[in-house]
Amino acid sequence: MTLPRATYRLQFREGMNFERAAQIVPYVADLGISHLYASPIFTAAPGSTHGYDVADHQQLDPVLGGEEGFARLAEALREHGLGLLLDIVPNHMAVSTANPWWRDVLKYGRESRYAHHFDINLEAPRLLLPVLGEPYGEALAGGRLELRLDDGTGEPVFCYYGLSLPLAPYSVSLIPGKEGLSPQTLARVNADKELLHRIHEAQVWRLAYWRLAREALTYRRFFEISDLVGVRVEDAKVFADVHELPLRLVRDGVVDGLRIDHIDGLADPKGYLAQLRAASGVDHIWVEKILGPDEALRPDWPCAGTTGYEIASLIAGLQVDRRHRAAMTDAWTRFTGGDPDFARQVLETKRRILTVNLAGELDALVRLSHEIAMEDIATRDFGCDALRRAIVELAAALPVYRTYIDAAGAAAEDRALLAEAGSRVQQGREVEDDRVTAFILSLLLEPQTGSASRAAFVFRFQQTTGPLMAKAVEDTVFYRYNGLIALNEVGAAPDAFGLEPEAFHAAMERRAERWPRALSATATHDTKRGEDARARLAVLSEMPQEWAAAVARWHDAAEALHHDLPDADAEWLFYQALAGAWPADLQIEDENDLQGLCERLVAFMIKALREAKRRTSWTDSDEPYEAAVEAYVRAVFTPEHRELLRDIRSTIASIEPAGIVNSLAQLALKLTLPGIPDIYQGCELLDFSMVDPDNRRPVDFGLRRRLLAEARHATAAEVLQRWREGLPKMWLLDRLLGLRRSHADLFHSGDYEPVELTGDMAPHAFAYARVLDPQRILVAVPRLVLRHCETGRPSLTSGAFARTRLRLPAGRFRSLTGEVIREREAVLSDLWRSFPVAVLVSG
Repeated sequence: MTLPRATYRLQFREGMNFERAAQIVPYVADLGISHLYASPIFTAAPGSTHGYDVADHQQLDPVLGGEEGFARLAEALREHGLGLLLDIVPNHMAVSTANPWWRDVLKYGRESRYAHHFDINLEAPRLLLPVLGEPYGEALAGGRLELRLDDGTGEPVFCYYGLSLPLAPYSVSLIPGKEGLSPQTLARVNADKELLHRIHEAQVWRLAYWRLAREALTYRRFFEISDLVGVRVEDAKVFADVHELPLRLVRDGVVDGLRIDHIDGLADPKGYLAQLRAASGVDHIWVEKILGPDEALRPDWPCAGTTGYEIASLIAGLQVDRRHRAAMTDAWTRFTGGDPDFARQVLETKRRILTVNLAGELDALVRLSHEIAMEDIATRDFGCDALRRAIVELAAALPVYRTYIDAAGAAAEDRALLAEAGSRVQQGREVEDDRVTAFILSLLLEPQTGSASRAAFVFRFQQTTGPLMAKAVEDTVFYRYNGLIALNEVGAAPDAFGLEPEAFHAAMERRAERWPRALSATATHDTKRGEDARARLAVLSEMPQEWAAAVARWHDAAEALHHDLPDADAEWLFYQALAGAWPADLQIEDENDLQGLCERLVAFMIKALREAKRRTSWTDSDEPYEAAVEAYVRAVFTPEHRELLRDIRSTIASIEPAGIVNSLAQLALKLTLPGIPDIYQGCELLDFSMVDPDNRRPVDFGLRRRLLAEARHATAAEVLQRWREGLPKMWLLDRLLGLRRSHADLFHSGDYEPVELTGDMAPHAFAYARVLDPQRILVAVPRLVLRHCETGRPSLTSGAFARTRLRLPAGRFRSLTGEVIREREAVLSDLWRSFPVAVLVSG
């Protein structure tokens, strides 16, 4: 199995199936990619748009083409020399009767052969199914609950609209005339609400109003999604069943590597990875692990590294002007009245998410800890309320997604993290009795002692803090803390407001030493915005006063037009979202395309405001407020308000050249830094998408084939003239992928060395070398160049970097544009004369 030199992430479904994927394989291979990187392809819940709601781990999805379609895709990959990485989902499955394991549990309960496959509370009287759109009593009285005969089996099933649930075998005797069930018999039962209720009460499951899920669920779920049930892959039998098909594909040589979705959801991530490596025999395993700003992947994990979210946030930090942190924050808070204390927002939001959205998960932890406390006379007086408060405060204070304590106990990193959390709790004084906090800490730090309940508490606590962090930070605070949304990316700390070059160098030196084969991603299906939208929005950090003045001007203009937004937070967010999403080739006269952008922004704003959970939310939407927001967005795009839109477009145009330079610098970094670059579908060209589902729109591969061919026959000057088409990005990607092919060993095994820059503009440049003697590749990219770009094009002004140099080792170097350099120093203005980033190859 070959180590990838570059991957191409392909999202299946929504028009992409095995046949369509096979058709684009020649293009992906021609581009210089070594491995196709597939989203989940196993049978998913009916209507799935993403595949992470797996219904059958042991079947390739017929919707995508099934075994035959996949075989044709595999053959196409072999013919063109491409490998395949597969995204698998061991943490959870769909709560759907299309899931045969789940359906068996619904029918037989504890007696089901799959009862232990799912993370279910088998001690609960019944399995709660919070699927009703109304309280149970109303659904029953209204005739929306009924018995029907299953079309496939002819057996009676309990139905609510399109949902049909199997009946427990022993409960069928409650149906009169069971020897000859007929529609007439079932109609009589359905008319008898008391009998229908008795039949319902005889099941192993219980239908309930969806709002009950947050506090009374009887199974572990994925985040707060009740349609996804946790899977117990820590059990050897469950592991074997879940991985039977992917392991067969690995053994058959069809799959070269695996991407593990949501590794933090598993009870024992390290143990799981060891088991997977032993079973698969492959080293090419990547984990979807979100690292905090100061967090490192555990060095003893048997994997190749993360899927690379951290690269996106690191590069974004490098492209933000830290000198303007106060000015940008002040501009935002003056306009919106927003809270600039990010840490406080995170702490308060984590408390609320755990006590409200994840109340059921919290209750389970309280029950477990209380049972353990009652076993010892020293702790038996710790009441549930005190335990609840200590658990909430410790979970909220934890600075990372989770710890990784296993049966062997807590590692030094875990002890340090919990000590930090404990100290924060003590300082916060929200827990009156420090002994209760100490008790919870002792449970976490010593799982190998005492009852099995202690281990259960540790695993459940760790499986809860990850979703807590994700829901509180990524899915809530990131939609509130909107000073500069370029920084609101998975794993980032927006309050840090950028990153010093020295810190970036240090991070890359560590990566080269510890995880040289981790993936490097700047866009995924989970990122908050497209890679080029992020690069453009970073430019706003260089012009806080101008941006604040522009927003104030637009606010006044909109107010004069009687279309003011309901609140300033939404307005500040909207203008940034519009600035990031405006396509480079969209002209203000293109009415149809303008309306397409308008529709996308309406959808984004509604999602963002619901995620923020202030004025509206997914569970309690404020329809008048949302309608007012939608009306404002639409008003901005109407012909009668064209002068306002022209002003907005003019401001966007002023940051576009620097944004494109940032995009090209970002691409050069991703392709040459330690790690394996991952290209998200369509990102060969400019990507100004917003958060999902906007970033999963269909890709025009025909256009990309044509532009790849044109880029190969064009000079750097020629592609820069066509920057609105994204041609410079395609040109650079093509050349750097070729370089990775010709220098594969250097990129896989080479050292990372910072390169010294001297001169007045040194802070506006970044340079390093990849070294595997005698080969060297030097990379030099500009940063913070809003004031140094030519008007209307992504080129640097001739004199901007004329007095700034980088040192070169002895020898000859050739640039991507063909220039040969023999001097020991290179002037940056010379290196960037033809193209705004430089990659120099020795020899």
